[in-house]
Amino acid sequence: MAFQRAASLKDLRPGSVREAIIGEQPIALCHAGGQIHALAGICPHRGGPLGQGTLNQTTLTCPWHAWQFDCVTGNNDFDASIQLRKFPVQVHGDDILVDLG
Repeated sequence: MAFQRAASLKDLRPGSVREAIIGEQPIALCHAGGQIHALAGICPHRGGPLGQGTLNQTTLTCPWHAWQFDCVTGNNDFDASIQLRKFPVQVHGDDILVDLG
């Protein structure tokens, strides 16, 4: 699959997270440490919308039950065997592009 536009860089300020929908796939976009990270947007615990959560440094917290994930690795904060899928990201001008491959 090819890179697809997910959001505008101006809409994802440093230290924030937002939800993007590509096709029917929800994605959590995190702007942490000067980099953009794209992760599967559904929490594996109970299906919470991760892109509507909060970001503290690189820790993404689900808004429903506070499950936490490292947005750089996708690993769950408590159990590293639980991992979110990560997607390649490119930034071209103001466009954030994600490859759902």
